[in-house]
Amino acid sequence: MTAPIPRDIPDLPALPRTAPQLLPSVVPARAVIPPVRRPLTAVYRLALAVLATAAVLTEILLGSPTRVLSYFVIQSTALLALVTLASARRAWTARHPLPGAVTGAALLYVVVAALVHHIALADAAPTYAMAAGSGGGPTWLEPVAGHLLHTVLPVAALLDWLVLTPPARMHLRQATTWLLYPLAYLAFTLARGELLPGSAGRYLYPFLDVARHGYRSVLANALLVGLAIYAVAVLLVALDHTRPKTRFRL
Repeated sequence: MTAPIPRDIPDLPALPRTAPQLLPSVVPARAVIPPVRRPLTAVYRLALAVLATAAVLTEILLGSPTRVLSYFVIQSTALLALVTLASARRAWTARHPLPGAVTGAALLYVVVAALVHHIALADAAPTYAMAAGSGGGPTWLEPVAGHLLHTVLPVAALLDWLVLTPPARMHLRQATTWLLYPLAYLAFTLARGELLPGSAGRYLYPFLDVARHGYRSVLANALLVGLAIYAVAVLLVALDHTRPKTRFRL
């Protein structure tokens, strides 16, 4: 005969009444959702990159290349062309989108350049214009290129971000990092003015004209512009986390 099975086995620990709590794990969407080809998005971004490149090249051909390339709007538009071209390639080949820090920086800079132009430079003297020292060319190209740089391209970049870019990809800590380029540009444009004494166009922007306003006023203007840029960056981050998803995004 076999021994009877005991009702209780005292050597085994009692089972817990509740299930063990698992540690939370954050898995990014890109790890579980395969990317898809987005040809319409790729075509739109390619057209945006072509327009940005054409506007920059037009300004270079109409004016002095070294002067034109020194403007913030030209540099930010060139950056926008590179970023949108890379984004178009990724959308066409079904690759993951560019980091939000990169696309957000390109968007911020072109938007800030457009705001500065329409608010502070609408009535600027010809001395501060990009066409100063131009080498000739069709007169109608200058206003067309200027309209592209200061209005059409920033609006098109905003539409791309609002409709075609996945939301919640920017972070507040990036807003401070995005200020490094405007600070470097401020140092560049002031140094450029000091290296070109006696030149009519030594300072590219009237609110940064040290010869006319002095360093105290110029630095105060630069501080106000920097605070405005940071406010725009924070606004973009806030909107990025509140805008709804659409069927055009990943």
